[in-house]
Amino acid sequence: MFTSLISRVAAVGGLIAAALICLVGLLLQSSVETRESFAWVSHSQQVIVALDEALAELREAESGQRGYLLTHDERFAVTVDQRLSDSARKFDELVRLTVDNPLQNERAAAVRDAGSRKVAFTRATMRLARRDDFASAVRSIAGGRGRELMVEVDRQAGALLQRERDLLAQRVADATQRLAWTKHVALFGGLVVAALLASLIATIALGVRRPLGRVLEAMERLGQGQAEQRLNLRTGSDEFDRLASGYNRMADRLNEALGEQREMDARLQAANADLLSQRGALEVRGQVIARLGEMAHRLQAARTDAELAQIIDCFVPQVLPGVAGALYAHNNSRNLLVRLADWGVGDALPENFGPDECWALRLGQGHVVLDDGCEVTCRHAAAGAGAYRCEPLLAGGEVIGLLFLQGVIGSEEAFRLAALGENIASALVNHRLQRDLKEQTVRDALTGLHNRRYMEEALQLEIARAARTGTPLAFVMCDVDHFKRFNDEFGHDAGDAVLQLVGAAMRDHFRDGDVACRYGGEEFAIIAPGASAEALLPRIERLRAAIAELRPRQGTQSLGSVSLSFGVTEWEPAFGRDNAPLVANADAALYRAKRAGRDRAVVAERLAA
Repeated sequence: MFTSLISRVAAVGGLIAAALICLVGLLLQSSVETRESFAWVSHSQQVIVALDEALAELREAESGQRGYLLTHDERFAVTVDQRLSDSARKFDELVRLTVDNPLQNERAAAVRDAGSRKVAFTRATMRLARRDDFASAVRSIAGGRGRELMVEVDRQAGALLQRERDLLAQRVADATQRLAWTKHVALFGGLVVAALLASLIATIALGVRRPLGRVLEAMERLGQGQAEQRLNLRTGSDEFDRLASGYNRMADRLNEALGEQREMDARLQAANADLLSQRGALEVRGQVIARLGEMAHRLQAARTDAELAQIIDCFVPQVLPGVAGALYAHNNSRNLLVRLADWGVGDALPENFGPDECWALRLGQGHVVLDDGCEVTCRHAAAGAGAYRCEPLLAGGEVIGLLFLQGVIGSEEAFRLAALGENIASALVNHRLQRDLKEQTVRDALTGLHNRRYMEEALQLEIARAARTGTPLAFVMCDVDHFKRFNDEFGHDAGDAVLQLVGAAMRDHFRDGDVACRYGGEEFAIIAPGASAEALLPRIERLRAAIAELRPRQGTQSLGSVSLSFGVTEWEPAFGRDNAPLVANADAALYRAKRAGRDRAVVAERLAA
């Protein structure tokens, strides 16, 4: 039945293929079940984390409430409101997370209801305090109602937490059991496949050894000059029977010398090709190192984000040709990874994302995803992104950026990637230090507004732009009315508090393109590119009204009302390109506002044509 060696090999090979298919099917099923088990484990962890965060926010709100009642500091009240809102939102999230489990969902609803009562009690106490009825608020807390509500919240949360932990332990045990079963399946299946492979090897060895020995013997004799040697045509295998027949027909035409010469030529060509490939690889690596050096030199000299992006766009495709990707820089104030540069990826990647959306940033090491579904993908990766690599950029243990590369990075590219990451990380650190240093030199520490030095430089640039393009440019000088009164009656700390409130109000009432500055002392200046004096007046009036509503306090003492006087002017060609005439014109309008009774805005008269 199996006179052909190929048929025997095919039969055993079919058994191996069937065994492999069964093994793969079992392992795939086990993988799916294990993944589902770990998904439930992750779900339980989310429920526990949501409960802990809700309780923490509620306790922080309670601490802020006590701080407010003890110090009467309004900043504590702001914290309490935010914490209470966050706690209520967390309790709602907890109910949503447990909707798959009716019993846990009922417990979560009980926790939310208890938390809502605690939140309502805390807000009622805060309302008493905000009406300056601190004594009633303190009595309300001293009555013990708040503590009873918190105990009820803790009791309900404890029941929910204990059950969720039991569920977590059970789900972890189920996942572990499925992993153990997968291990046993893999071990048993591997042994079966190994046995079949051994059978295949034995079949091939037994079917090949004897006839192959005869062929080798005949060839050896032929090499010794015994050209009359021929092979027996009955070898026990159809394939070797045909081989023997062919050998017998062609033995008289074989030329060993020619065969050896051809073999030698092939070996020499292979050796030569190997040497050429090694030489080419070394030359390419040298070129890459040179390009990396050029890139590093330019990165260290970059001064803006745009320059950094331009350098990255230029050099990275040269260092990693054919590899698309993007560079993200970490924004500390927003705790986001913001896209700084990209090449070859189009609009598929997000402009920014949180650090917890990337596995590389979570693990603190490179995260490689191949297009085989065997690795978890980052949430920031586009759907269907295929194979990619995320490489975190670290400095002193701190995340400063992320390098995202699409495709598979080989061993040669790994060398380039390491050098590229070091150069870019160093450049980002240097750029951040330069930016922080520059920010310190142009900001007023008290109000957070730009300082006079920055104002003069910005005004010079805007005057030049207005002269070149003909666009309007408005300029405002303003100061706090009777500011000396705050310092004389309440001290310089009170004056600083007033200046801080005014600075905050100015930041809130002007657009991003406007430049609000502290000119000096209680004087402020505003540069409004693209706006005329008349168009700027409504915004100034809204700012003036907002400041008039301010009631600054020093501790429990009210400092009285605050008002500002404004002098508004608009740049004219007659002013020239120097700052001084424009500032002087706005200052004159400010003095007119002072003489007219303060707390008003006066527009400077236009120069005679």
